[in-house]
Amino acid sequence: MLKKSLLLACFIGFIALSVWPSVQGKIEGNVTDKAGNPLENVEVTITSVQTASRYYKVKTDNAGKFTQIGIWPGYYQVTFKKSGFQTVSVEVRVSIAESTKMDISMEKIEKAAEKLLKGADKSFLDGYKLYEEGKYEEAVRAYEEAIKMNPTQWAYYLNLGLAYKKLDKKEEALSAFQKAVEFNPESYSSRKELGEALAKQEKYEEAKKHYLKATELSPDDPDAFYNLGVVSTNLGESDEALKAYLRTVELKEDYADAYYQIGTIYIGQNNPGEAIKSLEKFLELAPEHEKASIAHQLLDYLKKN
Repeated sequence: MLKKSLLLACFIGFIALSVWPSVQGKIEGNVTDKAGNPLENVEVTITSVQTASRYYKVKTDNAGKFTQIGIWPGYYQVTFKKSGFQTVSVEVRVSIAESTKMDISMEKIEKAAEKLLKGADKSFLDGYKLYEEGKYEEAVRAYEEAIKMNPTQWAYYLNLGLAYKKLDKKEEALSAFQKAVEFNPESYSSRKELGEALAKQEKYEEAKKHYLKATELSPDDPDAFYNLGVVSTNLGESDEALKAYLRTVELKEDYADAYYQIGTIYIGQNNPGEAIKSLEKFLELAPEHEKASIAHQLLDYLKKN
């Protein structure tokens, strides 16, 4: 019996090891100066937007190249640091079993400015750790200190907004997210958070602009399209909303909330057949959902009529 258990454990371990790489991605790229010369020993820090536990560090080789494998899918802030050069920070999305490629150009900086920016980065990292510990008030103070020293770094504002969001300080969060988008309009996370902050204030037209941009930045992200569908629904644009929700379930077949929204739109469009299919799919995926009872009532009505 013991021998069989050991064999089973080894088999399970083998399966886990063989599957593990298939659900991860990697980031690789080249770093040069403004003249196109490769930069060696650039410190590349890769930090998850969602959690500090996903954190990687690597350095460029003598050809200015770097590679980090084994990265869990999601959005990451990638920061490039080298003495004598301006720090560069960008956001990228890592997908399953794919390589995210980056080409980074770094600009030289004066020593006095470099010292100030190092202090800003330290305050930012302090804020990041405090945020992960749930000390949001302290994190806000650390992020604000970083911004005083480097007021154009988009990532500082994004994280400041997230801390304010945890504290339910809506106006402060909105202002921070607006700054993050101002300094990095290509950041999906900044667009998504700003869109959400505006939508909560029922500023749906403004929110829609940012959600549309989010779908451009991340065209295979179901959340981006679901959020676009929600604001379109609130604007009374049912055709646009339906298109967004259908794209959501195309990207993620088990996106329960999208099926509920699709069902209600089909009811409004007098398409009971499609409405029934969508609501039944919703209940199949989320039988305990808070809207399950409403879905049951809608189905009873549709089937009787």
